[in-house]
Amino acid sequence: MTNLTPGPSPSEGEGRNYMMKIAFLFTALAATAGGFFLVNRPAVPAEPVGLVMQSQLPPLTPLTPTPRANFKPTPANRKGFWNIDVVGDFQLPATKALIFSAAGRNLHVDYAWDKLFQRGFSAIDQTRMVAGKEYLYDPGTTPRGWTSRLKPSQRALTMYQNYFTSEPFGLGWSRNSEMARETWYRRPQQDRQARKSLFNASMEVCGQCVNYGDCPPTGMKNTNGFVFLDLENDGTSAGNQQEHANLYVMMAKTIKENAMPYTQLGSITPMPHNSFGYSRASDYTTGAEWLWNKPAKHTATSRQRGMPDEIVDKSFADYVDLAMPGTYYFYPDFDYSIPHNADNARHWLGSLLGEQEVNLAITNKRRVAWQWLFNTQNADFNKSARASNAAPPAIAEGMSVFYWFTGAYGVLFWDDHNQLVPDQPSPADPNLKDLGNDRNYTCYEHYIHGLWRLFKHHGDLFNGRETYLNQNTECSYDGGKTWYKYNANQLKTKSLPFVRAIVNGDQILVSATMPYARPNQQTNVLVRYVENGYQFYSQIQLKGDEIYLGRAKMGQ
Repeated sequence: MTNLTPGPSPSEGEGRNYMMKIAFLFTALAATAGGFFLVNRPAVPAEPVGLVMQSQLPPLTPLTPTPRANFKPTPANRKGFWNIDVVGDFQLPATKALIFSAAGRNLHVDYAWDKLFQRGFSAIDQTRMVAGKEYLYDPGTTPRGWTSRLKPSQRALTMYQNYFTSEPFGLGWSRNSEMARETWYRRPQQDRQARKSLFNASMEVCGQCVNYGDCPPTGMKNTNGFVFLDLENDGTSAGNQQEHANLYVMMAKTIKENAMPYTQLGSITPMPHNSFGYSRASDYTTGAEWLWNKPAKHTATSRQRGMPDEIVDKSFADYVDLAMPGTYYFYPDFDYSIPHNADNARHWLGSLLGEQEVNLAITNKRRVAWQWLFNTQNADFNKSARASNAAPPAIAEGMSVFYWFTGAYGVLFWDDHNQLVPDQPSPADPNLKDLGNDRNYTCYEHYIHGLWRLFKHHGDLFNGRETYLNQNTECSYDGGKTWYKYNANQLKTKSLPFVRAIVNGDQILVSATMPYARPNQQTNVLVRYVENGYQFYSQIQLKGDEIYLGRAKMGQ
């Protein structure tokens, strides 16, 4: 079986860059040249009608603000370091998952290997594991009876393009979807090149249990709690779609069959709907993207290349456990000096919430988003040619708060860099400046602070019995005269404060912010919950772009 050795993400960031490049190829496509099909944008949803208050505003119930930790962020001039101890211990609720595939575990792992699990994370990607303690690079050199100190639920494996393209598999299709027609599903066992097939590449991941020292008595199975695919080759020509879909179905089926029942499978693409970091009105009326649920069908040559009959009429969505809609940002998402209220404008919170609202309407699968605290690379956007810009404090904190108000299951917290070496001289090569060790990582501290505020103080509400209001959160912007339920796009285009709520029994938890607000700007908004016998009204006063978090007991 193949030993999947942990290593850097492909060219440390290959996947993220490629995704954003093809995003603009397909969304900006204006012709069918080359066999690509044109996607017609659907109609936009109807504008919500405000409910006029017919009586006097009831007494307001104050929300109790959630404390903020008193910490001093790492100075902006310190590079290659972040402080994991800006907050104290807390754990993620058992109903959620937060996987660490980011930078700097090496800063603290030697003196506190389990520190991440005391800072809200629940699993660690294999590329961030400690050799000989958590994962074996060479199982033949380890004492008999060795077992990883990580439980299966604490392990994650990300499979990039290079796993499939490298020997012994040599599957160029994982990098170039147009090679689908020439890719073998499964070769005959006696074939000298039997391993050069998608079946073998997907099946041989079962050998992961050898590297964790916990193969079941019945034979080898993949014992990771999570497997994430990051091929990002989903774009293809119209005539190649069926072969391409067949391969995705075959891959997902084979990986699942060779993993333990608890292993959850997801993929960065395909996903039900990808808004590519926008929150447009038309996204709300779209359906699932074709590769997500296109059924497998035989083609003229699929049987000769080993496609099994049992996957016919099955789709990729039939086999995966997780949908992975998420948002990566460009520098304009972080820019407070430009407007963000056009329908197609970049907006950090509009896109974060909008992506989840849209996908929640399409699929009932658990949702796990990739989150990165630096801009992804695209030279078409201002200051975005390199991943050199960190999310500002309120955005970093807000990502780790507002996301969990969507009802999503988890996050893959990612970075294009792995081990950090603090306080290094700035590289002489200008192309390496402000990257890797030359970046300031204070954004991590603000992100963990948001997690601490939410789960240290309100983790009891995430017990599986909570209700996520999402765009049904009802607010008034005129002092209680009229009440609206707006989705993320509508809040963005109207330049209104964002408010989201979670209800669990008689408890209500509310997050609110005025994105991109000036430091001295004051914003007032009313929120209410008048369902299931409750009559709850409250007012929130926001200062600047603060991430407000408050909780109250509702009366009936």
